Amino acid sequence: MNHARLIHLVAHRGNAGEFPENTIPAFASALEFGLRFLELDVHISADGVPIVIHDHDLIRTTGRPGCVFDLRARELVMIDASEPERFGERFRGTRIPLLSDVLSLLERRPEVTLFVEIKRASLIRFGYDQVVARVVNTLKPARAQCVVISFDLAAVHRVRQIGGMPIGWVLSAYDAHTRLKFEALQPEFLFVDHEMLPAQGALWRGPWRWAIYEVESLGLAQALAARGADYIETMAVHPMSDAMRNLQQPVHAPPGA
Repeated sequence: MNHARLIHLVAHRGNAGEFPENTIPAFASALEFGLRFLELDVHISADGVPIVIHDHDLIRTTGRPGCVFDLRARELVMIDASEPERFGERFRGTRIPLLSDVLSLLERRPEVTLFVEIKRASLIRFGYDQVVARVVNTLKPARAQCVVISFDLAAVHRVRQIGGMPIGWVLSAYDAHTRLKFEALQPEFLFVDHEMLPAQGALWRGPWRWAIYEVESLGLAQALAARGADYIETMAVHPMSDAMRNLQQPVHAPPGA
């Protein structure tokens, strides 16, 4: 492996560096920059609808108190998710999207892959069977373009049992004990924060593909690619895609490439 290895950029919560995270404008912007891989977070509303939001507590992204679990989908989609603390009034009127709303961006875009992260708090609140079933059923129209991921090992195992789509496990540690678990699971993808990795050495090899997140510099992305990373997940979509174009290096490729 070398630094010329192809790097596939994944837009972490969309182009979250320049737009409110996990919103339609953030995802649309990432696609405009040429990215073919999007990542988002999913919680479940009080009436069982998958909602695209990272925190079940509304305060950080909406500026108002409340919990996703206590509100129905029709109430949640009326809430402003413009991250006023970060952006002020700039994106006022940007709403919390349903998972089905984001899927509409994939229509007539067969080259786009969506990584859908099921959040643990929803699994605890509503139960594994209900949450996984709701997410999998929502994704069915675009199942060929979706990968379900989670920090929760039992959740992704359940997705594999009922969903018929690729899965990814988001690691909480990079150690021998964790390795035993994912070697038994054999997920299609493994996600890990770059800060959890040892300072050097090749990533553990297997049938999975490595997606390394919290990466915001081209130099780090290249170094991780040289160690075996296949995907680089970033919120810095604009500067990262520009830097890669300046190197005349593609910013995307289909999963089978």
